[in-house]
Amino acid sequence: MASLLPRRALLKTAGSATAALAAVALSLTACSTGPASSGNQNASAAADSAQFPVTIKNVFGETTIKEQPRRVVTISWVNDDIALALGVVPVGVPKNEWGNNSKGSTPWKDAALDKLGASFGSDKAPVQFSEADGVNFTEIAKLNPDVILAAYSGLEAADYKKLSEIAPVVAQPELAYGTPWQEATTIIGKALGKTAEAGKLVADTESAIKAEAAKYPQIAGKTFIYGNLEPAKGDGVNVYLASDNRPRFLSEIGMKAAPVVEEKSKGSKEFFTAWSAEKANELASDVFVTWVPDAKTKEQIVKDPLLGQIPAVKKGALVADSDNTLTLAISASSPLSLPWALEKFLPQLAAGADAAAK
Repeated sequence: MASLLPRRALLKTAGSATAALAAVALSLTACSTGPASSGNQNASAAADSAQFPVTIKNVFGETTIKEQPRRVVTISWVNDDIALALGVVPVGVPKNEWGNNSKGSTPWKDAALDKLGASFGSDKAPVQFSEADGVNFTEIAKLNPDVILAAYSGLEAADYKKLSEIAPVVAQPELAYGTPWQEATTIIGKALGKTAEAGKLVADTESAIKAEAAKYPQIAGKTFIYGNLEPAKGDGVNVYLASDNRPRFLSEIGMKAAPVVEEKSKGSKEFFTAWSAEKANELASDVFVTWVPDAKTKEQIVKDPLLGQIPAVKKGALVADSDNTLTLAISASSPLSLPWALEKFLPQLAAGADAAAK
């Protein structure tokens, strides 16, 4: 269905507060993928190098990285955000081809690159390559990487094997596109010799998110369903489950998954479950969150004879945003994207919570 974009595609779904939160993810000492220049940087680099070799488990086995990587390549989403948040500029990153800007990037990635002196278009910028047709083995090989970061990805065994012939691959630990941003940050921190920095980044980002969410107390404790709705179709409802980043994020800011989400998530390794529109009235929650292609679609959902019976929709507690970049920021959660998203997303959630309370 059109509105349930493939997981690989949506995933293929700023003011002072944003600046302050984004600073958290960039507050760590920046370093390039080349040699350090100052005395303090040299000491730091030596400490980082002392952490190697490291062995990291993944869904396909184990990867050993013998020395601190100097040439880092990332695939999928999230991994490049995390490397940048840890002060490492990759030599190559995938283009953002959904929710992107004119640079094939995102606002939060651009801000991080700018702070690290490696903006796209500059001499120090990462090379960008397309993943529209899957893993771009040819372009990755050309970059001669020391490590390939894919802690958040949907690599298959054949992809992993082929990439491993190029460089050590840090693949997803378990579920395809199911790695929480905190775990991905910890894994990538270990791979880059920045374990302590990764721990601090996770803690600081979580604290910043909670502090911003606390400004909207009406959100706390409200039940939610995060899904996709397509008017006038019998298969027009999909509900994201607990292994997906979208419901994870709502839980992290103090909301509670609706009973149907909890029930369908038990024992499931899927990131969503299909739901018949004929039973839409059974999707009980305080707030229903969805992505829509335009404002007109939200109006169609409200007026739809089946989808309009969803309790949250009937109460006016439908949070339906058509900003692809904002949706990407939540779907492909990272220590850079989440702080950027809060200023736009939390007021919408608060409005939904207010409507639910009436």
